[in-house]
Amino acid sequence: MEVEVSTRGARARVAAPSGASTGATEVKAFPEGGAGAALSAFRRKAVPKLLGRDVEDQEGFDEALERADGTDSFAGIGGNPAVAASLACARCAAQALGLPLWAYLSHRRKPERWPGPQGNLIGGGAHAVGGTDIQEYLAFTRGAPPSKSVFANAVAHRLVKEDLKAMFPGAPLGRGDEGAWIAPTTNDRAMQVLTRCLKKASEETGLDVAPALDFAASEFFRNEKYHYKDRSLTPAEQVDYVEMLVEAHGIVSVEDPFAQDDFGSFAELTRRVGARCMVVGDDIFTTNALRLERGIREGAGNAVLIKPNQIGTLTGTRRAVDLARSHGWATVTSHRSGETTDDTIAHLAVAFGSVGIKTGAVGGERVAKLNELIRIEEGLAKGAPRKGRS
Repeated sequence: MEVEVSTRGARARVAAPSGASTGATEVKAFPEGGAGAALSAFRRKAVPKLLGRDVEDQEGFDEALERADGTDSFAGIGGNPAVAASLACARCAAQALGLPLWAYLSHRRKPERWPGPQGNLIGGGAHAVGGTDIQEYLAFTRGAPPSKSVFANAVAHRLVKEDLKAMFPGAPLGRGDEGAWIAPTTNDRAMQVLTRCLKKASEETGLDVAPALDFAASEFFRNEKYHYKDRSLTPAEQVDYVEMLVEAHGIVSVEDPFAQDDFGSFAELTRRVGARCMVVGDDIFTTNALRLERGIREGAGNAVLIKPNQIGTLTGTRRAVDLARSHGWATVTSHRSGETTDDTIAHLAVAFGSVGIKTGAVGGERVAKLNELIRIEEGLAKGAPRKGRS
């Protein structure tokens, strides 16, 4: 769903993505009836309340969206048209002031840090039928500007392809939703491929290309156990298994290693490995400040994944980001499996001071975000942004 917002002298549009593996507490992407019903409801309920508003009043704009919807889950107009409108409002305001979106949102002349790109290299779960149980084996390149880190992930993607082709000569290698390679391999062998190739990528590029995982564990949690193809683990055994992987392979980030309501296992893993590894909550928090408050209170992680369309507005997204940062938690801004070529999250990751940004390593809709990160870097090389009416 794409929404365009215009004001005097400025116009901006944003498209919202959808996810294949989604958290149960995300807002509804569309009302009953799907995208067509969302479009009709948005035009009927939301547009009259938005016309004539000041685009620099982001909170007021988002409150109008919530009032137009009339539910607590955007089931009336749909979270996707709502978040597209919300972000388009911010982009329009930034354009009217002659600022890049990241600078408008952060009120900074220089980024606090460059988010390290996380690129999906080997895929499975809901993103890649026929692949591994674990959803994403990722390259996480840290400590470098986008003009270098983006290409380090691409090198890693190529090396993984070469390694898998050597392991499975003659076998077709497909690519999943986010451009990751799909291979008929076990979770443990995929982990070995990942660490081997990232070591080579680090040597080839001279950068820190580290391993990360997204389990999306809610997808294979049934009857109080985690069901892999070769084993079934209790929550306590799953904690032990994830800890072993972190220790054995130097993993620096693990996302959703437990079911979306298992705050206790998240807390136990954080206690064990949190000093050297990010324990990232996605489905457990769904960019929702109320759920994140509980996670912070219980120590259930040390980082949160940020997906604006999970909560429906930029204001709601900022609420979760600010809460995380105020308690020393890291943020990782993320794409979705069903992506568009919209590049807004590149600006959000820079504006939020996110430690990481999940974008994928290759593929047009993924590269759109990576290219925008590089453009932001290039724009700064030409001079810091200055506020002024266009």
